[in-house]
Amino acid sequence: MQPEVFVDIVRQALGLVALLVAASIVPSLIVGLIVSIFQTATSINEQTLSFLPRLLVTVGALMVGAHWGLEKLMSFFRMLIDEIPQVIA
Repeated sequence: MQPEVFVDIVRQALGLVALLVAASIVPSLIVGLIVSIFQTATSINEQTLSFLPRLLVTVGALMVGAHWGLEKLMSFFRMLIDEIPQVIA
């Protein structure tokens, strides 16, 4: 068992988690920024105005990217299964 194998697996797992989280959070951040600029320009201070569009965009991003994210997770899991002989030996 070499520690480099474990470090590489953890590094890949953290990169995959960051990628999957960013795919759903970045669109929400962009819409939140646009809504905040709109609220500042019009002096509307309604909390639901900023919450609802972000919620809808996040749900939409999850719906659109679910197949891609699941494919990424499955390929990572297959890679983990292929790495088992290296970890045991």
